[in-house]
Amino acid sequence: MKKIREYVTDYNAGKFWEETVCDAGEMQDCMHVVNVYPDVTYQTLRGFGGAFTESAAHNYAGMSDARKKEMIQAYFGEDGLRYNLGRLHMGSCDFALGNYAYVEEGDGELSTFSIAHDEKEILPLIRDAQVACGKEMAFMAAPWSPPAFMKTNGEMNHGGKLKREYYEAWAAYFVKFLEAYKEAGIPVRFLTTQNEPMAVQTWDSCIYTSEEEALFVRDYLGPALAQAGFADTGIYMWDHNKEEAYQRFKEVVADERTKKYVSGAAVHWYTGDHFEAAELIRKQYPDKEVFFTEGCVEYSRFADSGEVEKAEMYAHDIMGNLNAGVSASFDWNLFLDAEGGPNHVGNFCAAPVMCDPGEDTFEKRLSYYYIGHFSRYVEPGAVRVGMTRYSDAVEAAAFLNPGGERVLVLLNKSDKEVPVTVREAGYGMETVLTPHSIHTICY
Repeated sequence: MKKIREYVTDYNAGKFWEETVCDAGEMQDCMHVVNVYPDVTYQTLRGFGGAFTESAAHNYAGMSDARKKEMIQAYFGEDGLRYNLGRLHMGSCDFALGNYAYVEEGDGELSTFSIAHDEKEILPLIRDAQVACGKEMAFMAAPWSPPAFMKTNGEMNHGGKLKREYYEAWAAYFVKFLEAYKEAGIPVRFLTTQNEPMAVQTWDSCIYTSEEEALFVRDYLGPALAQAGFADTGIYMWDHNKEEAYQRFKEVVADERTKKYVSGAAVHWYTGDHFEAAELIRKQYPDKEVFFTEGCVEYSRFADSGEVEKAEMYAHDIMGNLNAGVSASFDWNLFLDAEGGPNHVGNFCAAPVMCDPGEDTFEKRLSYYYIGHFSRYVEPGAVRVGMTRYSDAVEAAAFLNPGGERVLVLLNKSDKEVPVTVREAGYGMETVLTPHSIHTICY
C-alpha cells in the first residue's frame, strides 16, 4: 500500500466522482476505523448492468448520432459506468410500446417465430453497447408473459397462467429465442423462467406456483436447453421481490431433479431490504448464485422524493445486496423520457439517465453517479472481502479486484459528518464522509 485514491460524490458540494490521491500512512486511531481484510473472501462478482427495454431503445433511437454516442458511452464506456451486463425482456413488458410476441396468434408449432420486432430498435442499442463496452458482455433474459393463446386468461396482461398443454411449446420458445439472439451476435448466458411470477399486473404478467415453476424447469425447460446445446445457460429462479425469495427458492429446488438445472435465484427490491433472504440462499445453497435483476424508482410511490434520496436508495440496496452475497446487479431501464416512459400501461419510473428525444438532450441523474461508485471501480471477477466498521452511520462494502487492487465503498446517508479511518494491517488513510455523500477508496 503506497498511494490511495479517493473518489467522492457530494451533491450539495457539486462533486461527482471527484478524485484525490494521498500517501498511505500508519493508522493508530481505534475510534473511527473501517478495517479491510482481503484474506477473508466471499462471492465473486460478475459485474453490473441495466435493462435493454424497448422503451430505452425507442428513446435512444430518437436521438441524434452524436447524442447516441455520448449516451452509450455514459453507461458502457471507460469514462462512464463501465457496465458489462444487460437484461433483456423476451417479448413485451410494461416498458414496451405495446404487447407483442415472437409468434403469430395461435401458432403453437412456433413456425412463425421471429425476432424481427427486436431488430427495429432493441438490437441496434445492444450492438452499440457491445462496441462501447470493449469486452464481452453477458446478457440475461426473462419473459413477462407467454403469447396470449398459451395462457388461461387469453391475454398477455393481467396475470393468467401458462396452459399445461403449452409447457413443451413454451420451453421450445425459449430455445428459439436463444438461437435467434445467438445468431444475431448476442449470446444469452442467463435466464429466468418468469418475471415476477406471483404478481398479477395490469401489464404483461403470468402466474406460477412454486410447484408449477419447478415442474416446468424439471420436465421441460431444463431438458430442452440441454438437448439444444444450451446446457451452460444458467436458469435463475424467482425474479421477484426479496421478501419471499428464500421460501420460494427452497420450494422450487426441493426436488433434486429440478435443482440440477438451477444455477441460482434472482431478486428485486420493491418490498424493502430483506437482504437476509439473499444471504440465506447463499448460506443454505452455497453452490448457487443470487443475482439482483431489477430495481427502479417508481413515480407511483416516489415522485416527490429528491435526487439525493433516490440516489441513496440505489447505493443502500447495492451495498446491502453485495454484502448479502449477490454476485450480479442489474438496474432497470437504461434510458427513459421526461415522463418516465414510454410505458404502454402508464407505469412511469425514473432512470439514471433521462432524455428528451424531441430536444436531443439527456441528463445524468444523481443515481447514475452513485451506481458508478460500484460499477466503475469494482471490476468483473472481483471478490467481496471481509471488513469491519465502527458505526452503523457508515454503510460499507469491500472488494478485491482481479489484479489485487482493494476497493472500499463508503456511504453516509446522515445529516452529519462521519470521520473514517480506513485501515488494512495497520496502514491506510483518514477521511471525512460529508453529509449525504458516497466515497470509493482504491489502493
